[in-house]
Amino acid sequence: MLASAALAQTPYDLLLQGGRVIDAKNQLSAVRDVAIQNGRIAEVASHIDPAKAAKVVDVSGLLVTPGLVDIHAHVYASTGVQGAYSGDNSVYPDGFTFRVGVTTVADAGGSGWRNFPDFKEHVIDRSHTRVFAFLNIVGHGMGGGKIEQDVQDMEPKATAEQAERYKAIVVGVKTAHYAAPDWTAVERAVEAGTIANIPVMVDFGEFRPERPYQELVTKKLRPGDISTHMYLGAVSMLDDNGKVLPYLFEARKRGVIFDVGHGAGSFLFRQAVPAVRQGFVPDSISTDLHITSMNAGMKDMLNVMSKFLNIGMPLDDVIARSTWNPAREIKHEEVGNLSVGAPADVAVLRLEHGNFGFVDVNGARMRGDQKLVCELTIRDGKVVYDFNGITREDWDKLGTHYNAQGDARWDGTIGHTVRARK
Repeated sequence: MLASAALAQTPYDLLLQGGRVIDAKNQLSAVRDVAIQNGRIAEVASHIDPAKAAKVVDVSGLLVTPGLVDIHAHVYASTGVQGAYSGDNSVYPDGFTFRVGVTTVADAGGSGWRNFPDFKEHVIDRSHTRVFAFLNIVGHGMGGGKIEQDVQDMEPKATAEQAERYKAIVVGVKTAHYAAPDWTAVERAVEAGTIANIPVMVDFGEFRPERPYQELVTKKLRPGDISTHMYLGAVSMLDDNGKVLPYLFEARKRGVIFDVGHGAGSFLFRQAVPAVRQGFVPDSISTDLHITSMNAGMKDMLNVMSKFLNIGMPLDDVIARSTWNPAREIKHEEVGNLSVGAPADVAVLRLEHGNFGFVDVNGARMRGDQKLVCELTIRDGKVVYDFNGITREDWDKLGTHYNAQGDARWDGTIGHTVRARK
């Protein structure tokens, strides 16, 4: 009876107390408490009685946001294929997501309809990070070289059928790295996306005069389709006076989505800074995470977000473009927000002030005075990353013979959830 009474008095597993909650879906940017129960957001309010929670964590002075959503990553790392994004160029997600507040990623075309089941079995089903996928229009996926140029392997019907078969995971169609002067890759990707009613993401590959980028975003792509690598140097973006070209605003007005996709070769300050300051901002912020970009100017999701803060984008806008906006773009509105009943994916961030430097893909530096750092990441209600141990008890208060406190274990279990007071 005593145990039952105690549980009744503590309906919440975890209470994050006193942080600034930024939740674009709910138009919220204010100090709030956030309660979590059974892996779901249970309550968001200006004050929640701490006696109702099994564990209370003071996050005052910190930012509490939905778990970050990175819709351009490369995580098909299990094949052993050398020098390909369906192989050694990719990373297993869990080693690179939670430590920067990312709880959801979308693999951007590593697999196609032929090898998606392998990707699902060896990466998606084994990851603690939520992993979605854009299917490559090439059936063999992003295997590099001639594989990605094989128009005979670009099969819209087979791609759409696979997308519909795995519609809980497949969020779109991807075309990338196409070098020929025709529109075959884009047109077949759009055909597949139309059949399956999902968006297309385009990495335009080699820019050719026979298929101008302007035509891609003003004619070829549908509303809701995504042009990634938006600040790539090859994009015709600024006129001779440094003004953003009007066709880009026209493309956005007709519903084309512009995504950052920073990567190791697709983000230049000389493009991004004037464009952002003239109002051509990204709809979504993403990393293009892979083994090269993470060790170069991109680094990680928070580093990319911090670049936009220092360019001049308001904090709330940066968070929206890293959470709710990408969730809507991939039609998974269950993530990217802190609505009651939503999965309890939460990032607790610290906004640091100081002297920082940020680097673009050509090695140019931008100085800045703000930087986002991850303090805590929660996935489905479980603490999966705790930088400074703010959810933990001090060792000298636990007694001489304290046991394991719930970190990652040898059996692969990750995270800890507190359910009752002791």
